[in-house]
Amino acid sequence: MRTRGTRIGAMVTLLVWCGWIGLSATSTATMDIQKQAKAAGVEVKNCQHCHTVAMPKKGEGQNELNDLGKWLVAQKDKKGAKVVDGAWVKDYPGK
Repeated sequence: MRTRGTRIGAMVTLLVWCGWIGLSATSTATMDIQKQAKAAGVEVKNCQHCHTVAMPKKGEGQNELNDLGKWLVAQKDKKGAKVVDGAWVKDYPGK
């Protein structure tokens, strides 16, 4: 009986840890934008496609944008959109 309780405890701990990692701000900062860009046919490998750091923190990401990221934010403002659309990456005039 003791081993079953230990296994249940370990499973609960694992599930809580996975939920924390999956829902943390750093792991979800740009995933939707990245998925939209990929769906538009742009080869995006990681967050550094638009950011200067590998894993930008939510809220701090705007301070860590490269030229493409700054252009996307400008497009969002120009179009009056609430969020950046990752498909806009294909229209980027830079390299």
